[in-house]
Amino acid sequence: MAIGYAAVEELVSRSDFWRGRRVLVTGHTGFKGSWLSLWLQAMGAEVTGYALEVPTEPSLFRIARIEQGMRSEIGDIRDRERLAQVVREARPEVLLHLAAQPLVRESFRDPIETYSVNVVGTATVLDVAREAPGLRAILSVTSDKCYENREWVYGYRENDPMGGYDPYSSSKGCAELVSSAFRSSYFSPARHADHGVAMATARAGNVIGGGDWAADRLVPDILEAFAQDRKVIIRNPLAVRPWQHVLESIGGYLLLVERLLAEGPAYASGWNFGPEDQDIRPVSWIVDEMARRWGNGAGWEQDPGANPHEAHLLRLDISKARIELGWRPSWSLDVALDRIVEWHRQYLAGADMRAVTLGQIAAFQESRA
Repeated sequence: MAIGYAAVEELVSRSDFWRGRRVLVTGHTGFKGSWLSLWLQAMGAEVTGYALEVPTEPSLFRIARIEQGMRSEIGDIRDRERLAQVVREARPEVLLHLAAQPLVRESFRDPIETYSVNVVGTATVLDVAREAPGLRAILSVTSDKCYENREWVYGYRENDPMGGYDPYSSSKGCAELVSSAFRSSYFSPARHADHGVAMATARAGNVIGGGDWAADRLVPDILEAFAQDRKVIIRNPLAVRPWQHVLESIGGYLLLVERLLAEGPAYASGWNFGPEDQDIRPVSWIVDEMARRWGNGAGWEQDPGANPHEAHLLRLDISKARIELGWRPSWSLDVALDRIVEWHRQYLAGADMRAVTLGQIAAFQESRA
C-alpha cells in the first residue's frame, strides 16, 4: 500500500469538523490513545494528552513521534490537583477518557491497582470534568468485558447487566456504573440546557493493530515470536472474541463525539463498537491466519501450563450504533490482519513509522468515504 504524508493531507482537507477543536485525551501514551491522538492531529485538532509514561518499550507513542503534534502532559489520573491544572490550561471542548490498566492477567497479579486506576481514576477524571468551563462532550471508554458474561451465543446489548468474573472485567463494569452515575448526577441529558455537556460511554471489541507491545496480548505475542523465528505459545486457542482493527473502534468514538457535539443529549448513553458476526473468531484462527501471512514456517503451540480464567465466548451486538449512528465496520478481519503484518514488517525494516501509521489512518478514512 502506498503511504506518505500526501494521503494524510487529503484526509485533513476533508475533515473540517475537528479542525481547531480543543481535545483532551487521557491515556494518550498507550496503544489506542496513540492512534487516536495521531488521527486527531491529522484532522487539525488541538490535542492535549494526559497519561503516565509510555507503558512499553518500544511503544507506538515513541516510534511514531505522537508527541510531535500535540501537548503531552505526564501524570496519574488519580492525581486530582495535577489533572485539574492540565484541564484548566487546556480548556477542552471534548474529553476522551482512555487512561486505564488494560490487561486481564495484570489484574490478577494486582487487583487493587486495577480497581484504583479503572474505577477511582475514572471517577477522578469525571469529577474534574465537572469544573471544566467550555466542555461540551465527554466520552468514557471502557471495554466489551464490562458485561456480565454468561457465555451467550448472541451479542451483548448496551442495556445488558454490567459484571465481570476477573478483576479487570469487573473494574470495567464498575467504570461503566461510575460513568452512569456521573451522567445522571452532573451531566443529565434532561438538564442539558443547563450544563451544556453531553456524555457517553463506549465499549469496543478486542482491538488489534500495529504498534501494540503490551505483555500477555495475543497479537503482540504472535509478532514477537514470529520475528524471533519461534513458535508462539497460545493459552486458550478455542476462546472466541470480537476482533477489530484499532481504527474501527476509534472511528466509532469520533463519530459518536461528533453527534454529541451536534445533537447533545440524544446520544448521551452507552454504545457498542464491534465487528461483523463473521469476524468473531477463535484465537486459533487468528494465529493460523497471521502465520500464513508471515510465512517462514511461523506456527504456534498450546501452553501446557495452568492459566487464569478467561471467558470462552464473547460477542457484541452493534445494532444500536448501526441504526442510530449510521456506523458500520469498514475493514474486515482479513484486511485488519494484512494491515498489522504490513505495519510490523515496515517497523522491522526501519521505515518512518509516523508516516506508516498516518498512511494507514488515511487508508482507513478512505475506506469509509
